[in-house]
Amino acid sequence: MHMNAALHVIPALLLSLPGAMEDKSSQTSGLSKDVQSSLTPEEPPVDFMHIKLEENEPIDVRTKDFILKKAREVCKCNHQTIITFFCQLFPVLDWLPRYNIKTQLLGDIISGLLVGIVAIPQSISYSLLANQDPIYGIYTNFFCSIIYVAMATSRHNSVGSFGVLCLMIGQSVNRHLQLAGYDDNTDSLLVGNATSSGNGTGTCDRSCYAITVALSLSFLVGLYQILLGVLQLGFLSVYLSEPLLSGFVAGSSLTIITSQMKYLLGLNIPRHEGVGSFILTWVDLFRYIPNTNICDLVTSLVALAIIIPVKMINDRYKDKMKAPVPIELLVVIIATVVSYYFKFEERYKSSVCGAIPTGFRKPTLPDTKLFSSLAVDALPIAIIGFAMTVSLAEIFGKKHGYAVRANQEMIAIGMCNLVPSFFYCFASSAALTKTLLKESTGTQTQLSSLVTSLVLLLVLLWIAPLFYSLQTAILGVVTIVNLRGGLRTFCETPRMWQLSKLDTAVWWTTMLASTLITTEIGLLVGVCFALLCIIFRTQRPRAALLGKVSNTEIYEDQSAYKQLSSIANIKIFRFGSSLYYANKDYFKTALYQKTGVNPILLAARHQRAVTQAKADTGNRKSVFNSVFGCLKPSKKHMGKSPTDVCLPSLDMHTLILDCGAMQFIDTTGLSVLKETHRDFQELGVQLLLANCNPLLRRRLRDGGWAAGAHGGQLAFHSVHHAVQFAQQWHREQQESKERRDADPDPEDMSVQASL
Repeated sequence: MHMNAALHVIPALLLSLPGAMEDKSSQTSGLSKDVQSSLTPEEPPVDFMHIKLEENEPIDVRTKDFILKKAREVCKCNHQTIITFFCQLFPVLDWLPRYNIKTQLLGDIISGLLVGIVAIPQSISYSLLANQDPIYGIYTNFFCSIIYVAMATSRHNSVGSFGVLCLMIGQSVNRHLQLAGYDDNTDSLLVGNATSSGNGTGTCDRSCYAITVALSLSFLVGLYQILLGVLQLGFLSVYLSEPLLSGFVAGSSLTIITSQMKYLLGLNIPRHEGVGSFILTWVDLFRYIPNTNICDLVTSLVALAIIIPVKMINDRYKDKMKAPVPIELLVVIIATVVSYYFKFEERYKSSVCGAIPTGFRKPTLPDTKLFSSLAVDALPIAIIGFAMTVSLAEIFGKKHGYAVRANQEMIAIGMCNLVPSFFYCFASSAALTKTLLKESTGTQTQLSSLVTSLVLLLVLLWIAPLFYSLQTAILGVVTIVNLRGGLRTFCETPRMWQLSKLDTAVWWTTMLASTLITTEIGLLVGVCFALLCIIFRTQRPRAALLGKVSNTEIYEDQSAYKQLSSIANIKIFRFGSSLYYANKDYFKTALYQKTGVNPILLAARHQRAVTQAKADTGNRKSVFNSVFGCLKPSKKHMGKSPTDVCLPSLDMHTLILDCGAMQFIDTTGLSVLKETHRDFQELGVQLLLANCNPLLRRRLRDGGWAAGAHGGQLAFHSVHHAVQFAQQWHREQQESKERRDADPDPEDMSVQASL
């Protein structure tokens, strides 16, 4: 017994000898490396069958060949190509020959008449919002309706003056009027009594200069939109999300209501522009409220009391009514008659529309000198215009089952702005209120827009002068009432908050920025904030450990579902986003937190323990305490040697990364995966990937991911396949270890015998 004990103690004592320690340390480290390498999946399990799909060869298309191919297609000219080109550019050539008079004509006529009746007061009221004479609003709706018929792919859009665009146009026009030296004499512009100016603009009065700015702006807006359509950039509309557009419309609606309050009260206050104009306007309203025109105030209240209830009835019973009551037009007609017979302008100094000319004016060219100063103003108007047009076209296209081409819609609305700019028109787009009315009254094709144009033509040729005595307060009421749709979104924000807090934040940010700053800056702030929210979502995505659903091959989030079973010694980690430079640190943090293993921290602790053990061994002065110690080491030297310091045991042998949510991975993300693989491999934990898409697998292969590891088969097509591989691999490792323990190496036996 004593001899056997001595034989076991002697090797431990030999380790304490300085000379022998280095040799044994190097030998042990070599053995430990062999053990660690045996823990990595250099060879697959014997009975495991890998699923290896043969990839299709990628089509190698050179840029030069691609450009030449597209150029040949464009330049190819024959009879069929010409017909196809014109049918795509003018969709009316495609649907008009197939027009069914019996089933479609009646619906188009009724819808066109009703939209035309509603468009009359809106055209006049929105002209004031755009800082223009009323006649120019009628021009805009007339020409746009005709052009859109020929070039639109949407059957339900109704184009013309739109409140948000008119507000942006009015702000730009007012700014240029001030730069040109015109006084802020809004009344003279509205009633058409403009005076000559000697500021270097020739004989062009305030009204003339205002429409010159507006038509130059419309020309640039149309040019931008046509270029976007020709360059096939219709996808840009996706960056204007529904919460962003809804918040922008709500903020712009508040700004429009604020700008119209002076008409309802009959006040003559300056028009503020720029940052804080919303607040400054309300300050002036309260400051000048003692000067309120009682006649305008009473007229506004009566009109509101009549229009709002009737509009609510129209909305509530729209399915039962064959046609909505045209209450705005009725109120406009009655108010005009009452104002004319009771002489509101002479008796109560009430502001009226004034003389509205009939007929058309000669075409004119935009002022190219204004292009440089209007180029920036035209960009947000062009973006909002095509976004509203494409959005409404796609909504009703899906509802009624027909296809809409976004790029063609941009070209169509671009032509509706470019061509009418030569005929004294300002920028336009699809109008929400008239589009909803058009769809609800049974329109079938864009032929209804021609009927609307005929109604407006009657106004332009004969009826327009009859609106001389119409109070501007009535026009302000019409404008405000038609903004009810934008204001309804405030009631939808609580439900939006329940569905998505980030979308609600985008809505409120865009709404507040559009209201409190300016509409253009508000749109820019909304887009930037929405993009930041997208980055935030991908930068800190959801990360979870997965568990298995019993008796299935389904793996789900353990924190989200109950009755999920964990796989013994295997952890499955899912990262809910692509892996790229912005979320690489969060990926590591979430991985270490969910698995409970930080390989970098464990490696650092192990290195400190090894260093401490080396220091303790170097300070030993003797090997034996005394001869009478009978080869028994003293308690002072019972500390571990460097070779005895081992890595801590872990509760897993395999870590599986579910890459199903990773659409792409950049070079930084690939480096992070390699580092993670190396760090866990040093702990004896193999790292496997699952659910990798073909693009991700190709990127991993090209990046040298786990090169040499049994043919690079560290990326599996499913989580269950990876789990089966890990279990079988671990089972074979355990069996191999048991065989080594039962049948020791002959070299180890000879070493022990020599000792």
